[in-house]
Amino acid sequence: MMYLAQDPTLADFGHDPWWLVIGKVLFAFVFGMVCTLLGVWFERRVVARMAVRPGLNQAGPFGLLQTLADGLKGAFKEDIMPRTADKVVFFFAPTIAVICAMTSLSVIPFGGVVSIFGHRTALQVTDVPVAVLLILACSGMAVYGIVLGGWASGSTYPLLGGLRSSAQMISYEISMGLSVVAVFMLSGTMSTSQIVAAQASGERISLFGWDVPAPGWYAILLFPSFIIFFIAIVGETNRAPFDLPEAESELVAGYMTEYSSLKFLLFMLSEYVAMVTMSAATVTLFLGGWRMPAPVTTVWAGANSGWWPLLWFFIKVVLLVFVFVWLRATLPRLRYDQFMRLGWRVLLPINLAWILTLAGIRTLQNAEISDTQRYTIVAVAILAVLVAALAWPTKKKPPAPSLEQQAKARPPGSFPLPPMDLQVPPSPRARRAVAEREPANVGAGVVDGDVADKEI
Repeated sequence: MMYLAQDPTLADFGHDPWWLVIGKVLFAFVFGMVCTLLGVWFERRVVARMAVRPGLNQAGPFGLLQTLADGLKGAFKEDIMPRTADKVVFFFAPTIAVICAMTSLSVIPFGGVVSIFGHRTALQVTDVPVAVLLILACSGMAVYGIVLGGWASGSTYPLLGGLRSSAQMISYEISMGLSVVAVFMLSGTMSTSQIVAAQASGERISLFGWDVPAPGWYAILLFPSFIIFFIAIVGETNRAPFDLPEAESELVAGYMTEYSSLKFLLFMLSEYVAMVTMSAATVTLFLGGWRMPAPVTTVWAGANSGWWPLLWFFIKVVLLVFVFVWLRATLPRLRYDQFMRLGWRVLLPINLAWILTLAGIRTLQNAEISDTQRYTIVAVAILAVLVAALAWPTKKKPPAPSLEQQAKARPPGSFPLPPMDLQVPPSPRARRAVAEREPANVGAGVVDGDVADKEI
């Protein structure tokens, strides 16, 4: 095989022979399945390490075969169908979730252009001018599997889990889409392969009239978009601390409550495939895709050629999956009102303000004005933001009423209140103990709660 160091273009796709297309599709499918098996094992091992316990260590070396054993065990379990379930929808709902999660891998670039058995091809199934929109569409369609699964179960808790998932998708899909808009504005394209090429190190950009080196990864140049996008994909994939559609403390198992055997395993598979797919999308959009950063390429010129980019891409995906696992092992589950408030009142306004700021910067870069005028406009904008922040009206909360005021405001006939100072008189046994040690303080111990507690 030859080793080429070229970026694929849209013209490179659509000319592969049929056997190469099938091989690419199989590679993407196997990549998703293997990453799922290793992802489950990886999550259980990392969480065990963080909880200071052994974890998987029996089935196979380092417990690597434990996930496979669990899958085989689940496949042979009894498949239960609820009487009130819609049998057709109940059967196809997990399949919809898995297919939507797998389809997104078809436009993810795993590497550059290589030669396979004499055929020059890119390490990517396909690419289209709106490939990123395909990823967003698959992410939005995946929720139908969860919603339909919860509705078709014919039970209360699965239905509530499906409704939660739909509200969750609507709330965080907007923030995720706005984060991608920032990438479109800088790269000038929606093609995933061209977005990776736009993050190549060594290029130079014009910043307020100055020709400066490009920072390479959009995670650096578009840091607010990167953070908001990652928070949004955690919410989109129903991962902790945003796993509210399957909150076992409230909804048993949520939309998966009535599922068993292979259907249950398909839902689990879709969750982990979605986690890997969205990690791969984050790597493509913000972390340079399959490219290594400038310090490595300066020392090693062939780091981004041949099959090495496949390794760099896999390492980046594993690091993001580790962050998913880290969040699950660290943060508690949010309340539903906190979760919705974060999406609508925090992430969305910040994202809108950031997009507006970025659009203003791009307009100043393309406008035919002098540098002095650019700096003046930027200074005035910063000053206006500071003045607005200082002049923003803040509502002062009225002081909370005291316990005595709350007790007086209670309507007549209410239940009696305990002592306001929480000093409960001692029990008869405590009184006898005090009387045996200090007979002179018996009366004081009964009347004064502080003395009684101190004596006891």
